Formats: sequence, C-alpha cells, structure tokens
Amino acid sequence: MDLSIVIPLYNEEESIPELYDWLKRVLEQHGYTYEILFIDDGSTDNSWKEIEKLSQQSPYVKAIRFRRNYGKSPGLHCGFAKAQGDVVITMDADLQDSPDEIPELYRMITEEGYDLVSGWKQKRYDPISKTLPTKLYNATARMVSGICLHDFNCGLKVYRREVVKNIEVYNDMHRYIPYLAKIAGFNRIGEKVVHHQARKYGKTKFGLDRFFNGYLDLMTLWFLSKFGKKPMHIFGLLGSLMFLFGLIAVLIVGISKLYFMHNGMEYRLVTDSPYFYLSIASMIIGTQLFLAGFIGELITRNSVERNNYKIAEEI
Repeated sequence: MDLSIVIPLYNEEESIPELYDWLKRVLEQHGYTYEILFIDDGSTDNSWKEIEKLSQQSPYVKAIRFRRNYGKSPGLHCGFAKAQGDVVITMDADLQDSPDEIPELYRMITEEGYDLVSGWKQKRYDPISKTLPTKLYNATARMVSGICLHDFNCGLKVYRREVVKNIEVYNDMHRYIPYLAKIAGFNRIGEKVVHHQARKYGKTKFGLDRFFNGYLDLMTLWFLSKFGKKPMHIFGLLGSLMFLFGLIAVLIVGISKLYFMHNGMEYRLVTDSPYFYLSIASMIIGTQLFLAGFIGELITRNSVERNNYKIAEEI
C-alpha cells in the first residue's frame, strides 16, 4: 500500500464529508493505493456518524473512536499503530490542510529520501492571538532541538513508515514529532511550504494553555533525550558542585574565625554570618541533587526500556 492518511479529529462533523471527497479525488487522480484512518477523539457531535457513512461507502475508510477526549497525541499514536502504508501522512480534519499538497510530499519521501517532511504554513489565516505564540514557540523549539523547521506544529506532515513505527507519541508530544524522530535516529528531516486555508466550519481548539504546556513538554523531551538513561550525569554533577561550593564556603567561615581568635582579634560567632547559612543550604541542596541522580539511576537500571536501542538493519 502506498499511503496511509491519518486524521485525528474532534467535533468536525461538517468538514468530514468534504475532506473525504477532496482526498478521494486527489488520491485516485494520482493512482495511489491508500487507506484513510479517521481517529475520533471522543467527539460530542455527529462526527462518528459521518465516518460510519463513509466507511459503508468505501472499503478504504477505517476509523477508531475513543470513549472520551484524550487529545491529539493519543489519536496519532493509535493511528500510527494501525497504519499499513509505506508512506504515512497526517493532517487535520478542519480543511485548513490541503490534500492537494499530498503528491509533492509523497514524492519528497519516495524520491528525495527524506524520513520526514513537515509542512510550513508560511502565510496563515489565523488571528494574532494564535500566530504570535506560535512564532515564539517555533523559535524556542528550533533552538532546543537543533532542527531548522519554521512550523513544528503543522498538522500536515509525511513520514516513511519506519519513522512512525519507531517513535512513541504521548501526552502532547505531537508538537515535537520531528524532534522525536531525530532522537530515534531519523535525521533526514525536511520542510515544504504548504497552503493554509481559513477555517470553514466549527471553531479552533487552540488555547494559550497549549503554549505553556508545549514549552514544558519541550523541556521534558530535551531532558529525557540528554539524560533520560543517565540521570546521574546531570544531578550528580550539579549536586557535587553545589556541595563542594558549600563546603569551601563553610571552611572559609570557620577558618576566618579561628584566625581572628588566634591573633586576639575581635570575632563573631559563625552562626552570626549569613554566609554560614548559605553554605549549609548549598551543601544540603547538593546532597539532595546527588541523591536524586542516584535514585534516578536505580530506576533506569530496572527499566525495561534501558537497552531498547533503535536498530536500523541487520545482516
């Protein structure tokens, strides 16, 4: 099978039939063998009924329905697990992603050898309340991940099948699928300017909470990619440095008092010095950080994922 189209959705009953007709026209015009996977994320409207109608009309329509709303990442995770195509394409169901982009995206994977190609909605039709946080988010994601993409969160992406079968999309990590792919060893990541259409039906699911949650998810992903299997390297190092700093400081305070006492000079109790308390606090925090790294090592040592390495091929 050439293509699997994975479409997560939530309350998009009006756009589903139009999107399906558009997809069918493009895919059949280019002679692809395909499947369309709708992932209904617990919609409360008639989205599932519309999908059922389409599945009765076409054997190429498959679907999953969640009992409640879990989010886009779980939807993509289940869609990737079910996808059978050599090339997998993800897109939103709100008609803001154009199926006319599919042939060129497919060609970039099959002919140019990319592992993943992300769409870039260079000209957007969203309000500034959405575009400004998006620009800040993308700049931060580029800096942290080292991947030069302008639009990490674009729903229109295309992957080689091996990519989606070797990454785990969880929480809200769908925003960072290119970064997940890079961590898994897929470094051929490209970008294509795609057409962005104004929303035709319904309302956007975007909220400012996604911006803050996205930042926290990015920091989590960065930390796990760097130190997920070796937490002692970061916590142990920071803890040792802080403990050493506190130890040196408390020795200076104590030696200073002994020096003044030996020379008959006026001196203060070490407990009267603020540096004494700062040094003690530094030693305590350093000890806690070191123990956090040690406990982290004990946890990772017993993790079933500790030696789960991505093997490209064997002979």
